[in-house]
Amino acid sequence: MALVTKADIRLHLLCIFFAVGSFVWGYNVGILSSVLVHPGFVKAMGHLTPSRKGVITAIYYLGTCEYFISLILPRLSYIFISHPASDLFGRRYAALSGILTVAVGTAFECGATGSGAYAMMIVGRIISGVGVGMLSTSVPLYQSEVAPAGKRGKYVVLNHVGFVAGLAAGFWVGYAVTFWDTTEYDKYVSWRVSLAVILIPCLIFGVGLPFLPETPRWLIEHEHYDAAHKSLYWLREGSFTDTEVEAELSHIRENVEAHRASGEARWLSLFRDRNLFERLWRASLLQFMAQMCGATAMKYYLPTLFAKLGLPTRVTLMAGGIESTLKIGMTVIEMLLIDRLGRRVTLTAGCVAMGLAMLINGVLGQVYPDNTNSAADVVCIVFIFIYALGYSMGFGPAAWVYGSEIFPTSVRARGLNFSASAGAIGSIVVAQVWPVGIDTIGSNIYFFFMAVNLVCIPIIILFYPETKGRPLEDMDLLFNKTIGEIGDDIEEHTEPVLPKNVSRQSQS
Repeated sequence: MALVTKADIRLHLLCIFFAVGSFVWGYNVGILSSVLVHPGFVKAMGHLTPSRKGVITAIYYLGTCEYFISLILPRLSYIFISHPASDLFGRRYAALSGILTVAVGTAFECGATGSGAYAMMIVGRIISGVGVGMLSTSVPLYQSEVAPAGKRGKYVVLNHVGFVAGLAAGFWVGYAVTFWDTTEYDKYVSWRVSLAVILIPCLIFGVGLPFLPETPRWLIEHEHYDAAHKSLYWLREGSFTDTEVEAELSHIRENVEAHRASGEARWLSLFRDRNLFERLWRASLLQFMAQMCGATAMKYYLPTLFAKLGLPTRVTLMAGGIESTLKIGMTVIEMLLIDRLGRRVTLTAGCVAMGLAMLINGVLGQVYPDNTNSAADVVCIVFIFIYALGYSMGFGPAAWVYGSEIFPTSVRARGLNFSASAGAIGSIVVAQVWPVGIDTIGSNIYFFFMAVNLVCIPIIILFYPETKGRPLEDMDLLFNKTIGEIGDDIEEHTEPVLPKNVSRQSQS
């Protein structure tokens, strides 16, 4: 068998292309740090109060009920827009709808001017949030459903690679824009250009999506059997024999028909069916923990954290770019490890690294308050980077990998979207706790998040069965057994499940 097959090349290119959608999501997060402090933006918005800045960006100041409206409305798209689009129109066209929505929202943001500038920015943020909600779930859904079992983690982690690449690009573009401020016109237009840059990947992603194959599982779910056979063969060509492709296709079809007969397509099945609810609460808790570990604060408040350590604004943006760029490398390492070590190992290792980083920052803040020791400040910055690397090795990619693979096809989009909503709730909690905690108890807030990370470790070990190497259609076996016996080891599969009378053939 060839070392690199047609299927390997196609899957890598497909999943990298879908990561462009995640890049758009990450860029939306990264660029706002610089936009918020840009003098042209501040002038256009009418010299915003801190609470109004919080409504627009959800980065620095949170505290009014308006914030919850601006944050929750986009997140509701996970349940009421993203999952119906993914189920009705397919994973590709759900992503296409999301990217078009982000482009419309960005247009509102870039065009914010005059007396209605603030209102236009709010509208743009809500529309962009709806689009990002659709992108952030349809991308890992697609990657999970096209990947073979033994390599699924690697391909889905490309979702997070795209996100952190977008995050880094946002920080670096924001840093570059700080030098574009010679005239008043420069200040007027530069922050708008930094937002509009995202339209380039939006265009590339939107134009390419209709030409890609739909996932075989969605096609079978909608009874497009010939198209599903063609899609799966194209995705497996050269890596698996025709017999194995037929066996995998049969296994998918049997699984889809069994779940359809059980009535799982109904809305409340995720809550009424014990087997499905076992998966729902695990995926939801994992997304919630992925934000409660402090990730929201580190993504949105990073420039503020660096500023508290004595760095000037331009340097904080550069430091944010460096930190996000390092995340790309660490996420690539995670991509290579997650199918070897498993989801639980990478999750727990990430929690250990994040907990240690929070501990060091908390202790140094107590021993050397008010930046009285420059060496201690440098160590704090280093451990902020270590925290980010731990997140990129653990919760950042693995929470999406796990949630995208444990549900059956009939409710996969719905399950992932519900669990993503739990992550949004965690984001709201952390976004409120962090700034208040920093102002009231100072560096002691780090000990709170250290404790959260440490508590996550036994939860992951005790309640999350390992899913590496298992076909999506075998998750029923895993969770049926898990309900009764959490800690049991279950045989892993690294290849398509074959009928009992079919043996795996060698392929030249």
